[in-house]
Amino acid sequence: MKRAAALLLLSALCAPALAKTPAEILKDSPASDWRPLDPKNGLVMDLDGHQVIIELAPRFAPEHVANIRTLAHEGYYDNLAVVRVQDNFVTQWGDPNEDDKAKAKPLGAASAHLPAEFSIPFKGSLPFSKLADRDGWAPLTGWSEGFPVAADPKQNKAWITHCYGVVGAGRNMEVDSSTGAELYAIIGQSPRMLDLNITVVGRVLKGMEYLSALPRGTAPMGMYDKPEQLVKINSVKLMADLPADQRPKLQILKTGSKTWKDYLETRRNPPDDFHVYKANFTNVCNVAVPVRE
Repeated sequence: MKRAAALLLLSALCAPALAKTPAEILKDSPASDWRPLDPKNGLVMDLDGHQVIIELAPRFAPEHVANIRTLAHEGYYDNLAVVRVQDNFVTQWGDPNEDDKAKAKPLGAASAHLPAEFSIPFKGSLPFSKLADRDGWAPLTGWSEGFPVAADPKQNKAWITHCYGVVGAGRNMEVDSSTGAELYAIIGQSPRMLDLNITVVGRVLKGMEYLSALPRGTAPMGMYDKPEQLVKINSVKLMADLPADQRPKLQILKTGSKTWKDYLETRRNPPDDFHVYKANFTNVCNVAVPVRE
């Protein structure tokens, strides 16, 4: 009996400590595991008095991002509007008069024609933190510089996946018809069928609660078909154009850090008593990279 009691005590002493919660992992993370939002890649939208912050992805869509920077710098988006909110799908904004050449807002110095930027080469210098779990849409998924990414090594392709909060450039039937003048954010279940079909330009870091809570459009595909339905965009500014003391101070968790690996594991296996079943699985769209002020 004494030997059994000693073994039990030894087992208790050697047992690992209770796993940290996601909040505890982030709280205890070193400052070196976070990066600041680059002012050249930050958009600050004033959506009818509410702030929405978007991080652009120049590695994945360099020409579109350059065009968006120009549009923001020249005030193109100012006084435009949200034109479409389709339930469980997207919130889309742009020029309500874009189809009327006499009333459409000019693009200024921005380009009116860009190539489609659906993917980039996977091999080479792309930083990529691989997710071990399987995916039905791509051979590999993971994260690159904070963005959810899928890849096909055999085709040497990598692309940002259509997860909640991801921002894409609206286009017509022609694959090269997007310019960044019309943008949308995913507000519902991840529509991965759009992957490799639309140029993705970034993701929302702050303000999704405003984009996702707007009234749904009553016309087909969630379009606003009455002027009074439009939600005004007061302005969209490039962070680099704002005085330093007016720039939002956001930090994004580095997806190559130990903190991220530990945080990701808590999403695969929640360390709490509520989850009586541990899935030991997640997908690339089910784990948003943390952002803090």
